[in-house]
Amino acid sequence: MGIGTGIVLFVIGAIVTFALNFDVSWADLDLIGYILMGAGFVVFVISLVLVMRKRSSVETIRHVDGAGERITEHERRADSSNSDPLV
Repeated sequence: MGIGTGIVLFVIGAIVTFALNFDVSWADLDLIGYILMGAGFVVFVISLVLVMRKRSSVETIRHVDGAGERITEHERRADSSNSDPLV
């Protein structure tokens, strides 16, 4: 489930609630639509939280001297420490 799934659930719920104008004897379509919109919102928010936790950046430094080239990589993860420059 991701951000797109949350948006799709919300849109389907809005269509069921506001665009369908027929009655079904065994179900309340307005209630089903509101439930789908609520589920879509929850999935969207949870997906955003999980995406923000997995954010990371990689810094690559190349040193070239007479002996050759040396590459140093440093990975920063926003979920493991407060090394995020935007915080």
